[in-house]
Amino acid sequence: MTSPALVSALADIDTVFNGFASPGESGCERCFGPEETAFLRTPYRRVPDELLNRFVFKDPLHFEDHTAVVRRLLPQTARAMADGGLDGIGWGHHALSRTDWRAWPAEQARAVEEFVHAWWQDTLRTPRPPYPAQDVFETCATILHTATPLLDRWATAPVADAHLLRCTQLWLDDLLTDASPFSWWHPNDGGTELMGLQAWLARYAPARLRAHGEPDLATQAELLALPYDKRWAHPYWTNASATN
Repeated sequence: MTSPALVSALADIDTVFNGFASPGESGCERCFGPEETAFLRTPYRRVPDELLNRFVFKDPLHFEDHTAVVRRLLPQTARAMADGGLDGIGWGHHALSRTDWRAWPAEQARAVEEFVHAWWQDTLRTPRPPYPAQDVFETCATILHTATPLLDRWATAPVADAHLLRCTQLWLDDLLTDASPFSWWHPNDGGTELMGLQAWLARYAPARLRAHGEPDLATQAELLALPYDKRWAHPYWTNASATN
């Protein structure tokens, strides 16, 4: 069941972005037919799911006014994100990550931010969410341009800890070598986001991983707190359990 916070956030998106359109939109004539681009110029009409997916993950250069396109599509896009109807989640840059939505009027920016936070938290409380937690995490991080709010909201709870276990399994090999575990999120911050994720996992993940019966994974997460050379020189790597 969708959480009350996500239901409220979706309702706010519907209200704030109701009736938006991109009146002068011509789109990319090679990628979209005239009848497809017409959806962007016309408010209220539901966009076919396959076309919505192409619009949301298309490079902004394919549109005359990408920001207007994003606003036009947001009510339907947000609901597709929440219910699993957007095929590109986990595969590429979301439209919201390619527009400066924080510069929008305060009511609009607040609605976007609250929806992203609610979507992430709803994912963490759902045993089998529409998208894997790691894909939602990366998508939300690209939209917010930071992972910090997502980590701050990763509450300790059985379902959230199960998602943490899976994410740690997928991320640790890269993080232990100071590489990014993300396929298409490349924050231009000199490594601050990467170090923040390493520090958070080293501090908060080990106890939760041990509680899930993953002592080796917990120890490896703890090693993220060490400098690179000390990390790999640690006696842990010679323990039998580490090689099993």
